Amino acid sequence: MRTVNVGVHLLPDRSGDRAAIIEGMRWADLEEQAPRLAVRARERLVDPGVVLVATVRRDGTPRLSPVEPLVLEGDLWLSMLWQSHKARDLLADGRILVHSIVTTREGDPGEVKLRGRAVPVDDAGRRDRYREAVSALGWQPVEPWFHLFVVDLDDVTSIRYDGPGDQHVAQWPAGVEFVRRATSPTSVGEPEPETDLLRPAGGR
Repeated sequence: MRTVNVGVHLLPDRSGDRAAIIEGMRWADLEEQAPRLAVRARERLVDPGVVLVATVRRDGTPRLSPVEPLVLEGDLWLSMLWQSHKARDLLADGRILVHSIVTTREGDPGEVKLRGRAVPVDDAGRRDRYREAVSALGWQPVEPWFHLFVVDLDDVTSIRYDGPGDQHVAQWPAGVEFVRRATSPTSVGEPEPETDLLRPAGGR
């Protein structure tokens, strides 16, 4: 198994107003450091056109909502209905879980989940670029009546099951990848190292 160091980046504040130290990683970092996993994440999170987003309610209980994702300028973007409950959740507590949709009992073709922090985007120029990009999908939000966030990534995990029920897991930026062999229809064994989604692009 290998590990990838996660740095602390000095970046422009997401609002565009000041510099800030932002812990976490961007979608562009995923594409650079784990390109094969990034392809899978795009296939499962972005290409279907909708993800499930878990936020934290004021009372600490979880809320689950469908949201339309977009990858733009090296970030994962999420826009939300003006003053929606999920947006209010994130303005109060930016912790977020983004999960791919699962539409079969067997879980084919696997799932991808992303943990991180949603950062509000207030800069007018960035919001305009988002509005222009998302118009290609057949709709366009109207200013100022929508909430817009980019997601700083703490963890990206891919899980899939093969025919016998073996569970294949890849985690970034931890750099951990393993398979757990099925021991029954409802159980798996201990992790065994493997290299698939975390091997370098073009590697064998």
